[in-house]
Amino acid sequence: MTPSEIGDLFTHALYLVLAIVMAMIIPSLIVGLVVSTFQAATQINEQTLSFLPRLVVTLLAIIAFGPWAVNAVIDFTKEIYTNIPFIIG
Repeated sequence: MTPSEIGDLFTHALYLVLAIVMAMIIPSLIVGLVVSTFQAATQINEQTLSFLPRLVVTLLAIIAFGPWAVNAVIDFTKEIYTNIPFIIG
């Protein structure tokens, strides 16, 4: 196995992790921005007001994108196991 093949596997794994994390985090960031804007406009500085909506949106994102994330990781793992003879030899 050449260093470029190892780099390709590593790059593909990092892109997969990045895509999964972005799918879970970006909705929470958007809701956090909206809540922060609301807090700045109304001058309400309550910590739970910003925490609870982000928590709910993050849980909903995990529920919505969870099956896709699991299938993506399973497909990547199957691809690696299928290509073991080509990787080693």
